[in-house]
Amino acid sequence: MPYNQDLMQELNVLNLFNLDTTQEGIKVHSSAKPELISATERLFDKGLITQKDGGYLTPLGHDAAESSQVLLTILNTESRL
Repeated sequence: MPYNQDLMQELNVLNLFNLDTTQEGIKVHSSAKPELISATERLFDKGLITQKDGGYLTPLGHDAAESSQVLLTILNTESRL
């Protein structure tokens, strides 16, 4: 299944989290872009974050954010071949 715009926005939100600490969350303000607000709400509905407007990662959310951030690092690394 290819990534659609909704999934891309959700991945972008997951990439905002600092994985080095569980004490730092995010807050998506009502003045943010509508697609960012919607993506954050979907992540909450999926049980990946603790609040509709951000909050902290759940354990499942931490796994998802870690996978997303690792994939982004891999894809942004120049080929060594």
